[in-house]
Amino acid sequence: MQKAIQYLNDNNKRFLEELFSLLRIKSVSTDDQYKSEVIKAAEEVKNRLEEAGAENCEGIPTAGHPVVYADKIIDENLPTVVVYGHYDVQPADPLELWDTDPFDPQVRTTEIHPEGAIFARGSADDKGQMFMHVKAFEALVKTDSLTCNVKFMIEGEEEIGSPSLPDFLTKYKEKLAGDVILISDTGLLSLEQPSITTGLRGMSYVEVTVTGPNRDLHSGLYGGSVANPCNILAQLIADLHDDDNRITVPGFYDDVEQVSQEERDLMAKAPFDEEKYKKELGINAVWGEKGYSTLERSSIRPTLDCNGIWGGYTQPGAKTIIPSKAHAKISMRLVPGQDPETITKLIGEHLRNVAPDYVKVDVNYLHGGIPYVCPVNTPEYQAAANAMEESFNKTPIPLRSGGSIPIVALFEQTLEMKSVLMGFGLNSDAIHSPNEHYGLKNFKIGQETICRFYEQYARLKK
Repeated sequence: MQKAIQYLNDNNKRFLEELFSLLRIKSVSTDDQYKSEVIKAAEEVKNRLEEAGAENCEGIPTAGHPVVYADKIIDENLPTVVVYGHYDVQPADPLELWDTDPFDPQVRTTEIHPEGAIFARGSADDKGQMFMHVKAFEALVKTDSLTCNVKFMIEGEEEIGSPSLPDFLTKYKEKLAGDVILISDTGLLSLEQPSITTGLRGMSYVEVTVTGPNRDLHSGLYGGSVANPCNILAQLIADLHDDDNRITVPGFYDDVEQVSQEERDLMAKAPFDEEKYKKELGINAVWGEKGYSTLERSSIRPTLDCNGIWGGYTQPGAKTIIPSKAHAKISMRLVPGQDPETITKLIGEHLRNVAPDYVKVDVNYLHGGIPYVCPVNTPEYQAAANAMEESFNKTPIPLRSGGSIPIVALFEQTLEMKSVLMGFGLNSDAIHSPNEHYGLKNFKIGQETICRFYEQYARLKK
């Protein structure tokens, strides 16, 4: 293993240059104007895997963007690790809030990253973390240190809910067969206290449209006599939480699995500085469901958030109208027991029921996924825990994440494999936001830990 670690150290500068090349590609999957860039990113990932020593490298077409597949089968009797990641990224908007070009990666020091961090869209989510696996694999292959078979499945639609992946998994189930899926698309508590994600929230993501008059109206001639859809929508959204910040959609909590007091007590032992948390976010106080801590609210409880709201005239200057329509995008993070289809139906029924009869409400489901929980008593989890302990000199804490990777639960259903969520990002990385960044130390220690995972897993699966 020491040879592989030394290889990582010796080639660190080159690895960063290669990552920067990938980060410069504007692989925004949600916007068709970037389709050629998404294809370009897939080709780049395939080429890097070939250079790293993988075999059978190909971009497999789907109904949407291609999935990059590659493998290295060294012995059929050894365990097989399937590495999942994604090369697509979120849009960089609003561009004016970035300190530098989001697709021109820059290294800058910060208070949290005194050794430097890579500022670029996709640096942490997920190009930087996915690329750690490619480089760890390269180090193991080039130093003859690989102890497991490896398969790569790197997709280009994760940021839009992985719509093509269910059919892909079914069609290529045999090709993707293995013992465990290894994913780095989550984070750590901190570099001082490592953690392993043992749960992910699911999601229902909808777009709501409120329609009033059949056209935009003059607000002087019609104001006060015709309902304004923007006003109505704002009230509907405001009423989705009560005074205790609980979601008011009837039936929303019916299927929520209650976390035991024992697990809540374990969560409470995780180091968390609420004052530092508020300072980092620039807020005066935390907010959330009454009766739960900040960590619990952001991991084991369901949520509902308006992600965007618009309607009427929003350009510079004045235009005095009552708009015909108003729109909002709403995401609901779900916990074990909740089903995205059921939740989508419930919010649609609720909004239509409570809306006044002088407007019409339409709710359109965009994407979602079911929650996932990983057991901690398996060889897969223990291999990750041992590898992290070697790298960080500290036992990692199992912790549920508030985020969603919709495809993880489907991996278990279709491929019949558990996933290990061994991520190295930090909450402060600003993923999905302006100035997204990923620490150089995180990038490096992630590669080392991944190398150690293979060694540990081969030992525990004997």
